[in-house]
Amino acid sequence: MESIHSNLVSHELRTFQGYSREVVKPSDPSGVLRIIVGGGIGAGKGVVARIFSEHGFAVISADEVGHGVLEPGGTAFADVADRWPSVLVDGRIDRPSLAAIVFGDAAELEELEAMTRGAIIEAISEHVATLEGSVVVEVPLLLPLTGPDRDGWRRVFVDADLELRIQRAVARGGEEGDVRRRAAAQVDRQTWLDWADEVIVNEGSLEALEEQVEALLDEVAQ
Repeated sequence: MESIHSNLVSHELRTFQGYSREVVKPSDPSGVLRIIVGGGIGAGKGVVARIFSEHGFAVISADEVGHGVLEPGGTAFADVADRWPSVLVDGRIDRPSLAAIVFGDAAELEELEAMTRGAIIEAISEHVATLEGSVVVEVPLLLPLTGPDRDGWRRVFVDADLELRIQRAVARGGEEGDVRRRAAAQVDRQTWLDWADEVIVNEGSLEALEEQVEALLDEVAQ
């Protein structure tokens, strides 16, 4: 595969697994790539991000950043602790308890996201600013990341059948009812498709997934 660190200027129609989308490649003399990988629970965002990391990308997980802002001293800790004091255990926010509340009530989930979204975006943007090479940001929801949304970042949606996604999430330890509630509370598939520049379908083997990522990198490197 050609080096991904080449000058990227072109306009094309990209197709992966039957999806077509008109996209504009970012123009960057340094050849540094910025990619946002999004999708629902069990879609395989983390696996796709890991494949990118094997090609030299730094990876930032919005989930992990979100956990950090809820830690004691984190930028969202006080607001969340004040709003839902019942989730505090030994001075820390018990995330499963918080999840049980918000994923059962759309209004409370929206309230939590309003409290944490800004802190997560700020933390991710600050982290990206420290990086010199190519980077992938893995997101479970549509975060309006100021830099990526304004500065030519590529948006990649990892798609998979809902039942397959639920099976995967249960297989890694989730309780089926909880997984279904989380999936129902997340961004719907059509919204992801409207958001995305590229779509990677993760319904087959790891090898098939790797081939799609490599095909995407080959295209943007030309």
